[in-house]
Amino acid sequence: MQRLLIFGATSALAEATARLFAEDGSSFLLAGRDGDKLDAVAADLRVRGAAQVASAAVDALDFDRHQPVVEEAFAALGGLDTVLIAYGTLPDQKACEQSFDAARRELEINALAVMSLLTHAANRFEHQGFGIIAVLGSVAGDRGRQSNYVYGTAKGAVSLFMQGLRNRLHPCGVRVLTIKPGFVDTPMTAAFAKGLLWARPQQLAEGIYQAIVKKKDIVYLPCFWSPIMQVIRAMPESIFKRLRL
Repeated sequence: MQRLLIFGATSALAEATARLFAEDGSSFLLAGRDGDKLDAVAADLRVRGAAQVASAAVDALDFDRHQPVVEEAFAALGGLDTVLIAYGTLPDQKACEQSFDAARRELEINALAVMSLLTHAANRFEHQGFGIIAVLGSVAGDRGRQSNYVYGTAKGAVSLFMQGLRNRLHPCGVRVLTIKPGFVDTPMTAAFAKGLLWARPQQLAEGIYQAIVKKKDIVYLPCFWSPIMQVIRAMPESIFKRLRL
């Protein structure tokens, strides 16, 4: 049983994961842009056994709301054990190549806003001396590819930021978990052709749940992505740059 603050609580992966915690009788503050969707997720979690569910409407780019939402979670739930950041956008790579304004907005949403939330959560947990901070990253952050390097840049930057946080917070008992899913069949990827490497949110939710409960540092989901990305990271740049990925 945990007290969780979930940013991006209406995303497919966040909702599937929250359902597993609800079955344990956990409590939640759900944060996201769409108040109606938050209400629907909250009602579903209550039916599934959640002890308490509150919600807060917040846009990722409203930086001034980040710290207040963290404080709202502590107040509403009587403390906080876990922060899960599970929102994200999938940029139009071609549009970002043609317009830096488009690229900058995607970097602000997928990187800078996440770093802001991480900073506020880290400071609060460091003060209390325990807690888990988990972020849904992506295998795309392990190496830049021509097809999505703006998205990959954001995910890679967040991953590096979290490495620093993990190093900083380890002595005070706060765990920092980087979750790196591969291809996930969600509304965000509806336009993509699906193949053998694709997974459903429900398949990954159990892995996310277990990684949080077991206080892992980094997990690839499904697990076969770990050796795949090990090979991709080790590939010489002289070869990698010739691939159409």
